[in-house]
Amino acid sequence: MKKIKNIYSFTEKIFERLVSLATSILGDSITFILAFCLVLFWWINLLFTSRDVHQIIGDIILGLTFLSLFIIQKSFNKFSGSLHLKVNELVSSHEPANNSVINAEGKTEREITELSKEYSELAEQVKEEGEEDDKNKTTYTN
Repeated sequence: MKKIKNIYSFTEKIFERLVSLATSILGDSITFILAFCLVLFWWINLLFTSRDVHQIIGDIILGLTFLSLFIIQKSFNKFSGSLHLKVNELVSSHEPANNSVINAEGKTEREITELSKEYSELAEQVKEEGEEDDKNKTTYTN
């Protein structure tokens, strides 16, 4: 069973690296420029080979949708990076904060799940303490 968990963990790490690599490549400006050149070449070839107006319009829409993928990924990468930076600054500037959540975007999914479980347990403890405080307050007022 442990061997299966090791294989799964190894596979998960490789997959996360590939996803991270693909995300950075798709959000890169040079990739967009290359895709734009490819789409322009494709459109120019279609104008000379295709006679159907509906097909030309569909291909233009498809090309624009394809280019939108790169634009959306670039803006998401920028937004995500700035959000992570802001959260890291808030966590690092707060003295009693748990610094293990700094750079959470670089952690594996399993590490994030474990941290989430810790915070869920902490939330339950705070909720229980709040309920006990409410009971104590009602006892003092009676």
